[in-house]
Amino acid sequence: MDLIQRITRQFEDSARAKHEALEVLAVPIAGAIEMMTACLLGNGKILACGNGGSAADAQHFAAELVNRFEMERPPLAALALTTDSSILTSIANDYDYVQVFSKQVSALGQHGDVLLAISTSGNSPNVIAAIDAAHERDMRVVAMTGKGGGRIAEQLHETDLHICVPADRTARIQEIHLLVLHCLCDGIDCMLLGVEDQ
Repeated sequence: MDLIQRITRQFEDSARAKHEALEVLAVPIAGAIEMMTACLLGNGKILACGNGGSAADAQHFAAELVNRFEMERPPLAALALTTDSSILTSIANDYDYVQVFSKQVSALGQHGDVLLAISTSGNSPNVIAAIDAAHERDMRVVAMTGKGGGRIAEQLHETDLHICVPADRTARIQEIHLLVLHCLCDGIDCMLLGVEDQ
């Protein structure tokens, strides 16, 4: 096995997937930036959820907003629904794992808030349940998926935004999701701080 050749192929595949995704994703990413900025300016908050690597992405995104991304600015209201082990295990034990995010959305979400729902397959049952709960709370949803969007693509409302990575390989989808999150953070900061170019 030639490890250098294998590593090179990973880099090249990732770069190609990102380049191909740009045409499809630029418009929905811009829409998500505008939606999230309006939410934050209206004293709303962004709740984020996902499983596994997507849980890490939800936490990463919340950290960049609450602390800072690349520019100095006041903290922004964001919360990852993946971090409280007592809440997660209590809900999973007393009810079922499908409700670990939806119960938190029902408890914490309000009209004007935004749910960032992350699922590489678009079929995660607990993320789907969280989207349903967000709709019941009159929240808008930004869904980040891949593989055609799965069941999540079918449940989104017209006022929601779908950032669906045009790829089938989980690693490529996750890599592009991270880039999308950085685009969201950068765009939100620029809109809030009035940055024209950087």
